[in-house]
Amino acid sequence: MPVTVVRFNLVEPGATPASLAARYRAALEMAAYADEHGITTVQTEEHHGAANNWLPSPFAFAGAVFGATRRIAVTVSAIIGPLHDPLRLAEEIAVLDLLSGGRLVTVAGIGYRPEEYALFDVDWKRRGRLQDELLETLLKAWTGEEFEYRGRTVRVTPRPYTDPHPLLLVGGSSKAAARRAARLGLPFFPSAHLPELEAYYKERLVEYGTEGWTMMPAAETPLLHIAEDPDRTWAEYGRHFLHEARTYASWQSGDIRSAVRSAATTVDELRAEGVYRILAPEQCAAQGLDSLVLHPLAGGMPVEEGWRSLRLFAQRVLPALGG
Repeated sequence: MPVTVVRFNLVEPGATPASLAARYRAALEMAAYADEHGITTVQTEEHHGAANNWLPSPFAFAGAVFGATRRIAVTVSAIIGPLHDPLRLAEEIAVLDLLSGGRLVTVAGIGYRPEEYALFDVDWKRRGRLQDELLETLLKAWTGEEFEYRGRTVRVTPRPYTDPHPLLLVGGSSKAAARRAARLGLPFFPSAHLPELEAYYKERLVEYGTEGWTMMPAAETPLLHIAEDPDRTWAEYGRHFLHEARTYASWQSGDIRSAVRSAATTVDELRAEGVYRILAPEQCAAQGLDSLVLHPLAGGMPVEEGWRSLRLFAQRVLPALGG
């Protein structure tokens, strides 16, 4: 049985407060429906100051999802580590870990948009050192013991539910990220299928004498939408996927490696590329993918169309997969 994921970033270009509130409520209802139907994970992420209203507060959203569900995990992939206060983040994650009974997974990256750092007046050039401090602080804080922090003795409470600490992975596509994960004995989450970087991470584990593992995206991790008539759905709704793809493309420089990177400039190019796929239920079940990532509200997708996709996935794809 493949891993099944429902992804939400709550993008809606030109949203009104009322329409965005309806989208947020729909996402929570969809998360509850996904939980009831055995989907394993809700995935969300963090971006700031985006004109299309990209979700900036993934932990607030995760808390709402936990309140609406009983079993499903929430993966925040990824937070922009250096933008967070380390002690405050330790508290936030500990509380969410306690609320959810250990269902929170946090991937910490450093981001790739200098304008997000400028928004919070954080020095882009110090992002590596800030990320080191953040990760080291989280690991110390979650012990519940006193430790030295910026020249002071501090102690963070409460301790999290998960022992020894909530699941924390280091994300990225650079050797520096792999090295950071290995030095701290944390699992590594490459941002794309990068076997050479996984090998480098394993070498560094040996060098540092630490233990860890890799959560490697599959060679193919397309973003999926399920529809009875894919041709009609591409024609009617493909612009929403293109909006997201073009947004990502505008943010990512040449050295950024991403599992969802697209070079498409038209809906037809996007469809041919295969990063986003609109599939009939039987086509989806026959894809043979290790992970199925459903993206029901991509790029401002109308809520009713998102529900159609999710219901088809739960009612016709999952049973065909043995779920």
